[in-house]
Amino acid sequence: MSTSVKARFLRLYHGETTIDFIGRTRKFFLISAAVVILGLVSLGVRGLNLGIDFKGGTAWEVIGTNQSVADVTRVVEAAGATQPTVYILGGSTIHVEADLNALSPAELTATENGVAAALSQLVGKDIDQVSVSTIGPTWGGQVTAKARLALIVFLIAVVIYISLRFEPKMAIAALVAMLHDLLVTLGVYSLFGFQITPDTVIALLTILGYSLYDTVVVFDRVRDNSKNALVGGGMTYSGMVNLSMNQTLARSLNTSLVAVIPVMSVLFVGAELLGATTLREYGLALFIGLMSGAYSSIFIASPLLALLKEREPRMKELRLRLETKAPRQSVSPADAARAAGPSSGRTPGANVIQPKARKQKRR
Repeated sequence: MSTSVKARFLRLYHGETTIDFIGRTRKFFLISAAVVILGLVSLGVRGLNLGIDFKGGTAWEVIGTNQSVADVTRVVEAAGATQPTVYILGGSTIHVEADLNALSPAELTATENGVAAALSQLVGKDIDQVSVSTIGPTWGGQVTAKARLALIVFLIAVVIYISLRFEPKMAIAALVAMLHDLLVTLGVYSLFGFQITPDTVIALLTILGYSLYDTVVVFDRVRDNSKNALVGGGMTYSGMVNLSMNQTLARSLNTSLVAVIPVMSVLFVGAELLGATTLREYGLALFIGLMSGAYSSIFIASPLLALLKEREPRMKELRLRLETKAPRQSVSPADAARAAGPSSGRTPGANVIQPKARKQKRR
C-alpha cells in the first residue's frame, strides 16, 4: 500500500477527511430527483408486478425431477396459464403462480386442472401429487391494505421519535431520506419488472430501519458538534454539518458494508447456488434499499437538514456575521475537519489560527 493511500485511509478511519459534501448538495439532489422521477414514470406507466398474495391468483406445486424453469414455463403456458411465475425450490420442487382472476369460474376450474395435469405429466407423477391453491382478489387486497398501513405507522413512529429525541427538522430530513429510499426501491422494481411479494414488504421495512440508523448516527454527531461549534460563532450550521459528515463517514461506510455482505450471500449463495429462489425477492429488495439508504443518509438527509436550519433567523445572523468578518477569521469546514477530528479530542475549530494582532509602531 502506497504512502498516500495509507494516509488517506488513516484520515478516513480517524474522521479527518475534508470532503465538501454540503457544497455538492445541488448535484446530489439532481441525481436523486432524476432517479426518483424515472421510477415514478415507470410506476405510472408500467405499475408494479404484484405477486398473487396481493392481487390474487392460483399456485401449483409439485416435486419435480431436475426440470428447468424454461421447460416448466413452456408447459404451463401451453396449458392456459398466461404470464406464469415459475420457481424451482430447493433444486427440485416446482412452484408455479399465475393470475387467473379475469377468467370465469368455469374457465378458472378448467385452467387449474389443465395446468395440474400438464405438470403431473411433465414430472411423471399422478395429478393428485400436484397441490393447487387459490387466493382470491379480496384477500389479496386485504394484504395490500395491511402492508400499506404498516408502512404508514412505521413512518409516523419514526417522525415522532426523532422529533422528541432530536428536533422536528431532523425528523423531516430523515422522513424525506426514507421516502427517497422507498421510491428508489419501488422504481427499480417497476423498471425491471421484479415481483412484489410479502417478503419484499418485510425487506422494505428492514431497509428503512437501516437507512434510519445511518441517518441518526450523523444527526447524533451534528447535535454533539452544535454544542461547541456554534457556541463560539466560528462556523456556520452548514459547515458544522459538513464536519459531522466527515467525522462519521468511516462509520457509515462500515455499517453499509457489513449489512451488504450478508445480503450478497443471500442473493448469490442462497438463491443461485443452493436453489432457494424464494430468497431472491427478499435479498434483492434489501440490496437495492441498503445501497439507496447508504446514499440518502449522507447525500440527502444531512444536506437537507443544513438547508432547513440555515433558514432559521439565528443561523442567518451567524452566517451574515461570519461573512462580514475578515477572511482569515472565518472557519472553513475543511479547516475545522483538520483541527477537530474525533481522534484528536479537540473542540471543533479550537485550533484554527486566529489573525495576529498588528504591531503598533512607537513614535
